[in-house]
Amino acid sequence: MIHHERNLTVNAAPEAVWAVLSRYMHIDEFAPQITSVDALTHGEVGVGSKRRNHFANGTSVVEEVTAWKPGSGYTVKLSDMAAMPLHEANSEIRITPIAGQSKVTWTFDYRVKYGPIGWLMGQTMMKMMMRKIIDANLQGLSEKARTA
Repeated sequence: MIHHERNLTVNAAPEAVWAVLSRYMHIDEFAPQITSVDALTHGEVGVGSKRRNHFANGTSVVEEVTAWKPGSGYTVKLSDMAAMPLHEANSEIRITPIAGQSKVTWTFDYRVKYGPIGWLMGQTMMKMMMRKIIDANLQGLSEKARTA
């Protein structure tokens, strides 16, 4: 698996950041590439909750919560990734309190199709693409948490 990690210090208390992140079915409120979300499960959000994220380019991906840590973050497993050249992918968002602010860490772990060529693609093009997406998501989360 290729590991990619980005972080941002958000000028908001961890509780404010969690208030945004815990609205799991509403990631489209701060992630700029996500145009809409379909809730695939209903009821209280936690381990097993699923959503389908629809992207501006017409593709989508399903995310299922595999770990839910109230106040500090969650982990998801991605599936239905036909538009991505990936065998598997997981992502984690963590909140770490820092003197009234929040350090938010967003990871993306993935295994690319196509053997050694795919691995190289994952280390280059995929990392550049994911850096842009995650950085935009972190910035959107920061803005939402500061104004919520």
